[in-house]
Amino acid sequence: MIDWNRNIYRSLIIISFIGVIILTLFGISQVLSYLNTGADRTSMLHLAVSKEQVYLPKLKWKDTINPARPIEKQTLLNIEQDYLNAWYIRNAAYQTNKEDGIEDYYTKSARQNILKSIDSNKKKNIAIHSTTIHHNIALDFYSADGQLAVLSDKNVKEYQRVYKGNKVLLETQLQSDYQIMLMLEDGFWRIRHIVKEEAHPIDTVLQDNTLAKIVDNKIFIENKEYQIKGINYYPQKTPWDMFGEDFDIDRIGQDFDIINDAGLNTIRIFVPYEVFGKAKVKAEKLKKLEQVLDKAIGKNLKVIVTLFDFYGDYSVLDWTLTHRHAEQIVTTLAEHEAILAWDIKNEPNLDFDSRGKENVLAWLKEMTSQIKQFDPNHLITIGWSDIESANLLKDEVDIVSFHYYHDLNTFADWYDTLHKNIRKPIVLQEFGLSSNKGLWSPFGSSEDKQAKYHMQFQEMIKQENMHFLSWTLYDFEEVPSAVVGKLPWRKHKQKHFGFIDRNGNKKPAFEFIKN
Repeated sequence: MIDWNRNIYRSLIIISFIGVIILTLFGISQVLSYLNTGADRTSMLHLAVSKEQVYLPKLKWKDTINPARPIEKQTLLNIEQDYLNAWYIRNAAYQTNKEDGIEDYYTKSARQNILKSIDSNKKKNIAIHSTTIHHNIALDFYSADGQLAVLSDKNVKEYQRVYKGNKVLLETQLQSDYQIMLMLEDGFWRIRHIVKEEAHPIDTVLQDNTLAKIVDNKIFIENKEYQIKGINYYPQKTPWDMFGEDFDIDRIGQDFDIINDAGLNTIRIFVPYEVFGKAKVKAEKLKKLEQVLDKAIGKNLKVIVTLFDFYGDYSVLDWTLTHRHAEQIVTTLAEHEAILAWDIKNEPNLDFDSRGKENVLAWLKEMTSQIKQFDPNHLITIGWSDIESANLLKDEVDIVSFHYYHDLNTFADWYDTLHKNIRKPIVLQEFGLSSNKGLWSPFGSSEDKQAKYHMQFQEMIKQENMHFLSWTLYDFEEVPSAVVGKLPWRKHKQKHFGFIDRNGNKKPAFEFIKN
């Protein structure tokens, strides 16, 4: 019995000893993990999983020749990335008034001013939402030991919006010159000094449109006046997924024949932001878009391309990513003769409540400026969801576009007021009536009522000599929940706006697809 008890005690002692060793090793591993977190700057930038860049302003190296010591290509790339990340972290810090990441991108002496500013702004309830849009960098000095680099950054285009609480105090754009000294510490380039040398207002130089232009408030293409008579278009089988796996250019071409034969000359299509790859546009998606444009020009149709469909962020820190998205699409297609206009965003005013009106308008204004630089050949518009919003940013666009789904009897008065206040081409970009009478909508409109609606609207369009694009060519079998939500009666309504039903038969309204 005694030997048995001794064995039990020995076993317990051994098990306890092993447990202490395991706990000790676990504790050491946790300490090491904690100590190493400071070196993982990708996690701070939310890059640990995706490894995607979160800050992509336009950057050009004007000069990289250094007499003292040639700089290696990889070193140049490291400097560039750490320098841009430093701007992102500083902008994020001033927006949130938190110092997360500052010590990873600024030396001790450099971060003192940033921390003082954060502390001061926090006490005053001030938040600064800012971004840089263009950088033009030259390498002024690179030390022989490879530990020090001096840059000059000229004509840095900056946008800044200053809040006190929820109130906007200031919104401004400047071009500034900077001198920057960076030091290599712990394998990273940190800013030691940054000096703002000069700030001056932005001079915007715009070229005349060469493929489409506005003369005396009229649209001209190749020096001939152009009247938009069009329709919003999705393929019947792939609405809101036109460029997906079931992309069928032959079927699209057949639809373009229907549109052209009906006497229309313009279509409006949509480019979804995430589907096309966001900041890194997918080549296969862009190729499909180009195929559609090629097919349109072959069918004598002009195209209004609506960008940023289903985009909804608008935050200043996200601007540079959207700029790169637009740049890749717009510059690739800047010479395409099928394009009539770039539509920046579909119904952005619907995001005013959730994203803030000032955020949305600021993003739209800057995006119009960007696209005018990427493509001076085509016109620019914004697709407002209602006629009341059509005055917004009217000075920034070439064409004023709005949608109208309200009472037909009040349209003439609304349009008359708008026409008196705006001296630019005005486009009725969406209008229509759903023939959705049925189980989910017993009091909805019939196909005959839909036809009467289009007949009356086309009479007004003819009377006012109005540019128009109706909604839409087809009835649809399915409508994604992302478009109208999950409620069946809302989906049912959206399925029946077409001039052609789901069986391919022309509805009575087709007779009035144009005036």
